[in-house]
Amino acid sequence: MNYRHAFHAGNHLDVFKHAALSLLLARLTEKAQPVAYLETHAGVGLYDLGSEPAQRTGEAQDGVARIFGRPLAAAPAYGRLLEELNPDGLRLYPGSPEIARRLTRPADRVMLCELHPEDAAELKARYRTDRRIGVHARDGYEAVRALLPPAERRGLVLIDPPFESPDEARRLANAVAQALGKWPTGVVAAWYPVKDDDIGRNLVSAARRGCFPKALQAEFLAYRADEALLRGGGLLICNAPWRLDRQLAALCAELSALLGAGHAAGRVDWLTPQ
Repeated sequence: MNYRHAFHAGNHLDVFKHAALSLLLARLTEKAQPVAYLETHAGVGLYDLGSEPAQRTGEAQDGVARIFGRPLAAAPAYGRLLEELNPDGLRLYPGSPEIARRLTRPADRVMLCELHPEDAAELKARYRTDRRIGVHARDGYEAVRALLPPAERRGLVLIDPPFESPDEARRLANAVAQALGKWPTGVVAAWYPVKDDDIGRNLVSAARRGCFPKALQAEFLAYRADEALLRGGGLLICNAPWRLDRQLAALCAELSALLGAGHAAGRVDWLTPQ
């Protein structure tokens, strides 16, 4: 429980992950039926980029600061959200809970889990007046078993752990399988950092072994292996919406021109039949 996202908010990993999340939520809310959103590792929801933790690392300067104020054609809702939050210049960065809050509708439901006691308290305080949002101070992996399936048939589970544990990749793959078993009609997205190829390879292997339905893998690498420890991040998305692969490919192409040190690249692959 040592990880605090305030030190990393708005970095290049966040930009890709949250732009992709905005695409998923936009697709899910195209139809009139209500949707449910469950996030297993929520953080505090909204981050002050002028705070001491954010200023200490300065990671947002090589992330959201490079795209703020530019039209992001591949993920327009994400770009608009940044502008709405920051009418007088970049200061606030929306975590995935805030993105979910703003991109869901009155009839939709948002479930946020956070185990860190201080972050859970801040999250509860932030969303206490929004009756659509439930904040759970509990382990996110346990919540997959306890909170699924929701009453809603459609929706999204975002599993986004801090990768502090050496067996995190295994736990993440198991959580994906559990979520799909409990909620076979839900979209399940698992995020992972690209430090080396091991985590992504393990998830791909688990997806193929488990025959996860309509499993899509998308990675955006802002840096080469010799340029940064955290080269980029990836998403394994099961029950991926139709043509999401095209949207994610366009997002990777657009971000490649804006982020990194001139060697950014992305890839999008179907792992199991569509």
